[in-house]
Amino acid sequence: MTTTLITNIGELTTNVASDGDALGALHDAAVLIVGDRIAWVGPASALDRESASGGREVGNQPASRRPPVLSPEEGVEVVDAGGRAVIPGFVDSHTHLVFGGDRADEFEARMTGTPYAAGGIRRTVGATRSASDEELRARLAGFVAELHGQGTTTFEIKTGYGLTVADEERLARLAAEVTPEVTFLGAHVVPAEYSERRDEYVELVCDAMLHACAPHSRWIDVFCERGAFTPDESRRILAAGVAHGLEPRVHGNQLGPGEGVGLAVELGAASVDHCTYLSDDDVAALAGSTTVATLLPGVEFSTRQPYPDARRLIDAGATVALASDCNPGSSFTSSMPLMIALAVREMGMSPAEAVWAATAGGAKALRRDDVGALAPGMRADLVMLDAPTRVHLAYRPGVPLVRTVWIGGAAL
Repeated sequence: MTTTLITNIGELTTNVASDGDALGALHDAAVLIVGDRIAWVGPASALDRESASGGREVGNQPASRRPPVLSPEEGVEVVDAGGRAVIPGFVDSHTHLVFGGDRADEFEARMTGTPYAAGGIRRTVGATRSASDEELRARLAGFVAELHGQGTTTFEIKTGYGLTVADEERLARLAAEVTPEVTFLGAHVVPAEYSERRDEYVELVCDAMLHACAPHSRWIDVFCERGAFTPDESRRILAAGVAHGLEPRVHGNQLGPGEGVGLAVELGAASVDHCTYLSDDDVAALAGSTTVATLLPGVEFSTRQPYPDARRLIDAGATVALASDCNPGSSFTSSMPLMIALAVREMGMSPAEAVWAATAGGAKALRRDDVGALAPGMRADLVMLDAPTRVHLAYRPGVPLVRTVWIGGAAL
């Protein structure tokens, strides 16, 4: 079992609230990793005092807060952060990473005035169906490396670009090779061959497709939106998924006002994602529930739609997460640092709120209690920035600030 001590951290974001600081920031800090878990966090000076004291306890601190006693013969790897900032690994709770083809022409058209429409999904469906498992797996591996390189240590992947039983099953199976957070999204859009037989397609999603994908999936999602699935269809599909042991998520309120948020709260969904157009009732419902409002600013950047009003949600008491929605049509970016910068610039979030939403918020959207924070017992997923504070993630947009990434205690 390996032991790593990261010391001389200029600013450590723990996401363990203390003294009115939701991010629990420590300065001149250290983190001890044993195996794949955080063993201790605290001031580097306390660690030095304990080492010099010959192992005496400091006051009556709980064991998890006592500075560890380390000796050179224990084989501890010491990493000097050099005053840099360290944050929890990003948790990207909304991606679509298994697909074929490219839609750069659609992006170019939008940038010259063509409005965004949901129908482009069918183009990716065609390209994905034509791709081999080997092609999809290789492309997925490239995206995973891209995520890791930008500090994302936990991520979700949705199906939704196959829309046949066999193709949705293989997308779920390939996604499960790289993450336990797999979402069955057979209800992404009605495929062209069922355009005149919507009821048959909904039945297929609820029956044979769900049976095939459930063994590889943890979640079920539905695009409850005009041009996709109605609230009644969405409720039926989500209920079928829950009956198969899957937990619900919802795409909602992206293209206009709708019933997606209300449906998500009604069914106790872990999250409702997009939340671009919200009524006062929607905001109140989210604030009074455990459903996380996951905001996807990469979509608005790419489609020129209005950005969600994060400030309104936070002030109301709703839990907010940030995610990339990495997909070939409406948000072809895997950069969580970019999501933070956009949230601060365009959505009324402070840098601290945006960093929390991209780490702890994403963990809540995935109902994970082992990631998104740095505390004893948590998985050792950390990111060292080439910057003195987390604020630089918004202050220096577009600059590759991720210096070192640890996943499960292992440096990449």
